[in-house]
Amino acid sequence: MFPYVYQEGETMEKYDILFIGSGPGGYVAAIRAAQLGMKTGVVEKAELGGVCLNWGCIPTKALLKSAQVYDYFNHAADYGVQVEGKVTADLPAMVARSRTVAEGMSRGVQFLFRKNKIDTIPGTGRLVAQGVVEVTRDGKTEKYEAPHIVLATGSRSKELPNLKQDGKKIIGYREALTLEKQPASMVVVGSGAIGSEFAGFYNAIGTKVTLVEFLPRVVPLEDEEVSKQLARSFKKAGIRVMTSSSVESVDTSGEMCKVQIKTPKGMVEEEAEVVLSAVGVTPNLENLGLEELGVQVENGKVKVDAWYRTNIPGIYAIGDIVPGPALAHVASAEGITCVEKIAGKDPQPVDYGNLPSAVYTSPEIASVGYTEKEAVEAGYRIKVGKFPFTASGRASAAGKKDGFVKLVFDEKYGELLGAHMIGENVTELIAEIVVARNLETTGHEIIKSVHPHPTMSEAIMEAAAAAYDEVIHL
Repeated sequence: MFPYVYQEGETMEKYDILFIGSGPGGYVAAIRAAQLGMKTGVVEKAELGGVCLNWGCIPTKALLKSAQVYDYFNHAADYGVQVEGKVTADLPAMVARSRTVAEGMSRGVQFLFRKNKIDTIPGTGRLVAQGVVEVTRDGKTEKYEAPHIVLATGSRSKELPNLKQDGKKIIGYREALTLEKQPASMVVVGSGAIGSEFAGFYNAIGTKVTLVEFLPRVVPLEDEEVSKQLARSFKKAGIRVMTSSSVESVDTSGEMCKVQIKTPKGMVEEEAEVVLSAVGVTPNLENLGLEELGVQVENGKVKVDAWYRTNIPGIYAIGDIVPGPALAHVASAEGITCVEKIAGKDPQPVDYGNLPSAVYTSPEIASVGYTEKEAVEAGYRIKVGKFPFTASGRASAAGKKDGFVKLVFDEKYGELLGAHMIGENVTELIAEIVVARNLETTGHEIIKSVHPHPTMSEAIMEAAAAAYDEVIHL
């Protein structure tokens, strides 16, 4: 690869570091770079904050909150509250609120950029040489120079050959966030975080939902007991769950979608107004100039080292386009580590064995570390402690008793190998486990750490006690 050759009279604005993409990897890393004294520029072709803030994490959670409020009204009598008149779900109003929330967060990123003197460069960025990014906007191009260029272009909804998205009858997550009218029925294909969250949302507001999963269980990356519990909760809520099944084709020629589903018992046809494809995401690597510059790509991801350096000096990659979980908080951690290393600091590499996962279904799911099965396969002799929320005073008071906390310990040293939770607000509890594992906390140290009563977090202490036959409330 050769350095850029200037044309006669050509000049470029120079930065210490440039980012292509402003999602939770790019914008967080850009702010950290600015804090460390670097002149920072961010190339963004759409909204600041990327997909997560504008079309993923934040607006999805806003919709789920609306569904929760609706559900509370429908079950108000269970809490001794009488609601007069019919309670209705207004999907357009819910969508409008979620868009307002996302727009407010995007303005917050704009404020942070101004505060940290970060330049936003609107347009589509492309590597054209070592240290040079070409940005195209409205048919015009400009070039910018920096010794360090970080690729943070994120991902998009994955399309299957037999499930082509038309944006109307077969949709992806973007369309699911902004439907103009509530569908009476929906088939959701894929039960990962995206599929399960949308299945729960639309079911909660009254849509008839069928959830189709190719693998033998829903949320297949989670602990098996967590998967079974979510399937039970979904079925209890009225969602039809079809596992070990695949959508073979969808006929969209009529008013309704005719969905051909291959199940263990044979072919089944489901009719639905809308089919949501939620089978994963695809990294945005096209038209970045990777091939021309010789940046190595393996299995559809950019190859990087522990500091997110590619094989080309001065070019880095973070987030969904590199190996590892495609999660917002992972991208942020990678970005901060990357720029701190560039700045000459001595950061610790990201510990991929201690990254939490959170799924905002009802009940919520949160996990980190080894599952029980993975720990055994890794050669550990283990102790497992499990505490159900049916025995939790706070869960009973809240009327949210589905779920449990499950902890996996190494029998020999008491090391906390993993945690798996399903229940109300467990996404807020998992950070305690991440910190505990980072500090190499043992089971007995958790048991002796007094937790406030009554709280959902007590279940962590009780689960640890259960592993050592010291549990009080079971």
